[in-house]
Amino acid sequence: MNFDDTEGDGEFRGEVRAWLKENAEVRNGADDWSQNHEHPDYVRRCREWQHSMYEGGWGAITWAVEYGGRGGSVWHQTIFNQEAARYDVSAGAFAVGIGMCGPTLIAHGTEEQKHRHLPAMLRGEEVWCQLFSEPDAGSDLAGLKSRAQRDGDVFVVNGQKVWTSGAQHSDWGILIARTNPDVPKHKGITYFLLDMRTPGIDVRPLRQITGHAHFNEVFLTDVVVPIDNVVGTIDDGWAVAHTTMSNERALIGGSGQRFSVDQMLNLSRRYARDSDPLIRQRLADFYVRSQLLRFMNYRVQTALSQGRQPGPEAATTKLFVSQHLSLTGDLIMELAGAHALLAEENAIDNGMWQTAFLNQWMSKLGGGTDNIQRNSLGERVLGLPREPGHDKDVPFSALA
Repeated sequence: MNFDDTEGDGEFRGEVRAWLKENAEVRNGADDWSQNHEHPDYVRRCREWQHSMYEGGWGAITWAVEYGGRGGSVWHQTIFNQEAARYDVSAGAFAVGIGMCGPTLIAHGTEEQKHRHLPAMLRGEEVWCQLFSEPDAGSDLAGLKSRAQRDGDVFVVNGQKVWTSGAQHSDWGILIARTNPDVPKHKGITYFLLDMRTPGIDVRPLRQITGHAHFNEVFLTDVVVPIDNVVGTIDDGWAVAHTTMSNERALIGGSGQRFSVDQMLNLSRRYARDSDPLIRQRLADFYVRSQLLRFMNYRVQTALSQGRQPGPEAATTKLFVSQHLSLTGDLIMELAGAHALLAEENAIDNGMWQTAFLNQWMSKLGGGTDNIQRNSLGERVLGLPREPGHDKDVPFSALA
């Protein structure tokens, strides 16, 4: 992949810069809202920015025009993201919808589903959440126990989901549930689109170590889902879910550049640590990791630009991101020293740096734990033997 702008790319970048200058405010260095999902204006501001991008033709640059996109390249989306990073804007509330659900619908959905939901996502009208993980099925997602029983033209769903990001703000959700317990666990799962306003859905926010409630547990009691909301075919939802999870890993991998090198250098100066030789070495390590992550993400973008779902590229990048964020959080605390014990309005930048340190564990678990990523890479890339398992060919109903 050529990482330099062609003449046409340069013109595109100029168009992006001109539009952003006209429609957004430059970030002042202290991002005090876009990562705080409990900020009272968070969802509203995300909706407004997503709608502005849609009106400007930037809602989803790589999507087909017929679905509300621009029909552009992955590299053009990257250019837009690079330029937008300098502005005080965020569409983070739409990460699940546009980053995960949208590509899944494009790959597996019916035309009716695509035309109903894709433009609404891009217009900023519908926020989505992911109803996958369960209390007893986190790393072993195929062991999920939520049941969807067919009753004529509808399914009736009962079960519990957990770690559901943004469910309290969501209009729709992507849900996987077991529709046939008499086959092995990776079979008999169906993928649904779920209207979060349906009776029987109880969303309960979970307070995290940061003090925020980004995650939720969701209880489903006799929730009715029309058969038209099935994505793909009944009992074959695991393949559809894999598309979602591949895009999730790519999404998380692409979000790893939380702070720039300039921001970290500036922080070291504010705490008067920039002349410490050990700190300078740690800052050099941060620079190297940032560049590695940049080029790893280019590999993911190359796969997407060639029409491939990113596999090893996304898993490797996702694993590297969690390590990068952990080391960066430790560096932040080392720079801050005793000031690291302060929080919120008592800390510089309203505690943004302390929150970044505390949030590092989220990346180690979300989108597949670090160890799950290592297992996947060991088996699918290095060709190592699969983890031993006794339940691969056993009907789910026969498992203890």
